[in-house]
Amino acid sequence: MTKTMIRVLIADDHDILRAGLKHILQESSDIVVTGEASDGFEALAQVRAGSWDAMVLDLSMPGKSGIELIKQIKGEFPRLPILVLSMHKEDLYAVRTLKAGASGYLCKDNAETLLAQAIRKVAGGGLFINQAVAEKLAVEMLTGAGDSAPHSRLTDREYQVFLLVARGLGVTDIGRRLNLSVKTASTHKTRILEKMNLANTGELIHYAMRYGLVEEGGAPPA
Repeated sequence: MTKTMIRVLIADDHDILRAGLKHILQESSDIVVTGEASDGFEALAQVRAGSWDAMVLDLSMPGKSGIELIKQIKGEFPRLPILVLSMHKEDLYAVRTLKAGASGYLCKDNAETLLAQAIRKVAGGGLFINQAVAEKLAVEMLTGAGDSAPHSRLTDREYQVFLLVARGLGVTDIGRRLNLSVKTASTHKTRILEKMNLANTGELIHYAMRYGLVEEGGAPPA
């Protein structure tokens, strides 16, 4: 009897990381990487052109990326399971990615030991998240408790800008990272401060630190 292979598309802008992921998956007899993409636009083209059982998607890539890309892919291909692979810890983005349509969230630090397991889980129709994220998601969906935090009221784009401001980036750098004009980035920042009832950038940074939303090293996904 022929074993059914799980056909995987890997989307990540780092050649070395894609090579590393393929190397990890070589040991799995039931998983084969049949496509790669190095940015959001290429990822969309690959999804539209091929036939995949699962997609491994990095949140931070040039061009269209992040939650916006997840929503577009799921809008066109609702049955395609997406496993988000990110350098950012789960509590920053996992719940938002799941609500956008992703089937799993895995930190790159855990890829070597958990990648194959995560791909099998999402390709089989399951959800791959750690216990802490599962509990947080359950609480938010059952009680609406997550909506009480000011940052939860931000749109996905505003949340991206919020995290970049919290990392100390100015509107020029934010615009460059997110492919926005400086004026648009500045408008987002103003709306964020208004929605969260914060007076200035300093208060925003203190807020992000208090809620554990600022990481050491790296920038939030675009």
